[in-house]
Amino acid sequence: MENQSLKHLASNLLVALPLSLAALSASAEQATGLSQNPEVQAFIAGMHEQHGFDIAHLTRQFAVLRPNATVLKAIRPPAVPEKQRSWERYRERFVNEQRLAGGLSFWQKHAATLQRAEAIHGVPAEVIVAIIGVETIYGQHMGSFGVLEALASLAFFYPPRSEFFRGELEQFLLLARENGISPLSVKGSYAGAIGIPQFMPSSHRRFAVDFDGDDRIDLRQSHADAIGSVGRFLQQHGWQTGEPVAVPAAVSGNPAALLALGIKPSLSVSEFAAQGVAAVADGDRAAALIDLVTPAAATEYWLGFNNFYVITRYNRSSFYAMAVFQLAEALRQEHAARAAGNHSPPATRASNSSP
Repeated sequence: MENQSLKHLASNLLVALPLSLAALSASAEQATGLSQNPEVQAFIAGMHEQHGFDIAHLTRQFAVLRPNATVLKAIRPPAVPEKQRSWERYRERFVNEQRLAGGLSFWQKHAATLQRAEAIHGVPAEVIVAIIGVETIYGQHMGSFGVLEALASLAFFYPPRSEFFRGELEQFLLLARENGISPLSVKGSYAGAIGIPQFMPSSHRRFAVDFDGDDRIDLRQSHADAIGSVGRFLQQHGWQTGEPVAVPAAVSGNPAALLALGIKPSLSVSEFAAQGVAAVADGDRAAALIDLVTPAAATEYWLGFNNFYVITRYNRSSFYAMAVFQLAEALRQEHAARAAGNHSPPATRASNSSP
C-alpha cells in the first residue's frame, strides 16, 4: 500500500509540475503582456516566415493580451468527485425543455434552409438543429471571451494541449486576415470556438460555407451559414444518409476489453453478440460499445454506429454525441407529432425521450 501511495503521489506530481510552471510563467506575463514571452516571440516569427504576417503588427496585438486565468481554470478537468463525469447530470443540461422548445421554434423559422442543407449534405434537419441547440442554445450563448486571448492563453500556458491550441491560434489569425477583421474583436468560448455552431478556427476555415448567398461566411450572425456549415462538417466527416446512429445494448460480463477498442466502430453487431453484448440491429453493421456512466447508478450501454462516431468528430465525447442524438430524436418526434396535429407538452417529451 505504501508503494502504491508513493506511485500515486509521483504520478500526481508529474501532472501538476508542468501546470505549476505554466502558472508561474503566466503570473510573470500579467504585467508585461504576452509579446515579451519568448515562446510568443518565436510564434510571431513563425507566422511571419510561413504566412507573411507583419512582426511589429502582431507584436502590438499580443502586447495587449494577458494569460486569462478563467480560461485556464475552465479547461482543466474537475478535481472534485461530485463534479466529475455523470451522464445523468450531463443529459439534464442538454436534453431538456429549453432546448426542445427552442429547437422546434428554430426548426420552424429556418425550415427551408434546413431542408436545403439536408438535401445537399444528407444530414437530417433534427441533427443539425440538435447540434446548434447543444452548442449555443440556437445562437443565444456564443461566448464572451476574446478568442485571441483565449487561444493564446491555452497555446502558451496549458502544456497538456499546447500544440493543438497553437495550431488553432495560427488558424485563427489566418481566418481573421482572410475575412478582414481584427482578431482582437472576435468573441467566443473559453476554448476559442466561434459563432452559432461553435466552430474552432481550423474547422471554420475547412468546413464553413456561405449558405445564404451573400458572398461571405459569417457564423456569428448568419443562421443559414451556421446550418449549412454544420451539415457540411458532418458530411465531410463521413455521415451516412439514412443510416442509424445508435441503439441501446445489454451487456453481460465485464465489457472492459470491448470498451478499450474505442469509440470508432470496429466489430460487427454479431461479433459483439458473441461476446455478451445484445442489441437489436443489423448483425453485419459495424459498431462500438458506448458506456454512459453515472456515479452510484447503473451504467447505460449503447452500440454506436458510424454516424455516432461522426458526431464525436464535432466534440470528441460519447456524452456529447449521445446528448445530440437524444435531443435530435426528441425534436424529430415532436416535430412529426405537431405536423400531424397531435403533440404533447415539450417538457414531457424531452424528459421521457428514449430513442
